[in-house]
Amino acid sequence: MLRATFAGFSTAYSALQASQKRLDIVGQNLSNMNTPGYTRQALKTSSLNYTHPVAHYTNGSETSVGFGVHMDKVTQLRDPYLDAQYRDQIRKSGYSDGIQTAFDRLAGIFDESEINGIRKAFDDIEATLLNMQDASKINDPIYESELRARMQALTNLLNDADRKITEAEKDEYTRLDGESTTQNGAEQNINEIIKQIGNLNRQIKDNQIFGQPSLELMDERNMLLDELASYIPIEVTYYKDKDHDGIDENGNPAPGENYYLDSNGHPYAKKDWPDDLRVDMLYVDKDGVTQRITLVEGTVGNKDDNIGHLDIHLTDKADPTKKPLTYDHSTTDINVIFTSAKLDSKGNAKNDTLTLETDKDQTSRLPDNSGSLQASLDMLWKAGENKNLQDDAIAGNSVNGYGFYRNQLDTLAEAFATVINKINIAGSSNDPNNLDNNQFLIANRDNNTATGITAANIGINIEWSNGSVHVSKSGESANETILNLHKAMSASWPPKGGAFTGMNGQPIPGLDGNDPDIKQLLEKMKDNAFSDFTNYTATILANDSYSNKNSLKTNITVLNGIQESRDSVSGVSLDEEAANMMVYMSAYNAASRLMTTLDEALNILINNTGLVGR
Repeated sequence: MLRATFAGFSTAYSALQASQKRLDIVGQNLSNMNTPGYTRQALKTSSLNYTHPVAHYTNGSETSVGFGVHMDKVTQLRDPYLDAQYRDQIRKSGYSDGIQTAFDRLAGIFDESEINGIRKAFDDIEATLLNMQDASKINDPIYESELRARMQALTNLLNDADRKITEAEKDEYTRLDGESTTQNGAEQNINEIIKQIGNLNRQIKDNQIFGQPSLELMDERNMLLDELASYIPIEVTYYKDKDHDGIDENGNPAPGENYYLDSNGHPYAKKDWPDDLRVDMLYVDKDGVTQRITLVEGTVGNKDDNIGHLDIHLTDKADPTKKPLTYDHSTTDINVIFTSAKLDSKGNAKNDTLTLETDKDQTSRLPDNSGSLQASLDMLWKAGENKNLQDDAIAGNSVNGYGFYRNQLDTLAEAFATVINKINIAGSSNDPNNLDNNQFLIANRDNNTATGITAANIGINIEWSNGSVHVSKSGESANETILNLHKAMSASWPPKGGAFTGMNGQPIPGLDGNDPDIKQLLEKMKDNAFSDFTNYTATILANDSYSNKNSLKTNITVLNGIQESRDSVSGVSLDEEAANMMVYMSAYNAASRLMTTLDEALNILINNTGLVGR
């Protein structure tokens, strides 16, 4: 049986076309090898074998081969498993990086110069008290004025340190909501990324339905998915829409949605229909079970029906209706609410919402190490597992946030004020039952009382400044209070045995260990003198920062390793493309030579057939 006259030419022509297309794709890859997010492309082909038409003209013993190659489509070379790994790792890196940014900001507050400033202020107070021990200086207003000035300098430093933490907190919140700044916050960035992915879903699917692969748009979408994963934990799923998922509205198999059926209802070819893409955010419920809320739902509905959004706003703790608000850790709450896409994959309306909670034991939270959004929330929400400072070890994935370091400053301010005031009040009278509680030296600036003292409001008693209050002079000697104050400045707190004794060997009222609140306060000092406590706090910060830097370094190393693996599949290699170019060029030359040979054979067939015997 002779072949059809021009069948060989068709085979050679298809080979030329496929080789040319492969060379075009190599050129496309090489021209985009430095384009961010570009995915290497390849031509998917299949062998042509038209068995049924030829079978009408051949007997059953013949084999039908040699009909050429069919160019199915141009595809991207990607590994979904590596993509999922990369997005899981980038959220960990994003979290560590966000935490480190906050720690670096805190380091500016607790750095050596600031620490030395506070420490020197305590040393100056101690030196002044030492100088005042001379009985001749007890009644000298100049020395008392110097002591007051030294204490005023210390309170100013504590006020300034608290102010800097407050500014750092406000900046951290601004990075979340993006208001009152020229740059977008996490809220705007996440919502914009979600919107772009939803729009790209529609563009890509519309183009693919009309035969356009839209590979560059898919590259853009993949970059957006990677960026979104650095903010929040996401899970990406590819699926068929409800009209092509192989299941009817009643949940029964519907093969006609996926296959072309013959007259008997039997499938004979698969329908090629583009996938939709879903983006879920992962969170953990109160039982520790991982749950999902859908932020992008394929191409369902119209306009924004297929996307959700994030809302971050403040509410006043006392009056939730009060607006507008600025961030204040003591008066405002941060509300973080995710709203799902308006429709599910079947087109049914839904309005799922997720409110992230401050405490991990509440309704919902993000998994550990889940992107830069969680890093900011942890620094703003968490005061460490040791929020009562009973245990400085960071348990599990707990974070010593801004609240922890403010608590440290508050502890120092309150403990210092409590000890100084109790000693001066104890020296106001020789009768321990007739002490003058108004003879306190350190006050709450907001109301000029000795209660509710923090690093933010610590100051000097106004009555001391105007001369109504003085350093006490009662006791066995006029300088006994000065001696007790000097002893307190160098002592470690809490006092050994639970009571602080004066120079006369008797416990100071209020510091004798009988008051459980004062005992608990002084225990927070963790056996440190006042001047050493800031160094102690700085050491905690240094350890936190060192541990996080190691975690960040490890996460980035792992991320780079995954990126290299992903690039080995999806990236453009100059050597590999050059080798492919030579292979495809050789195939092109071979196909051209085949066409030449077929032309020679055809020439012999036409010009030489029937000349025998002439």
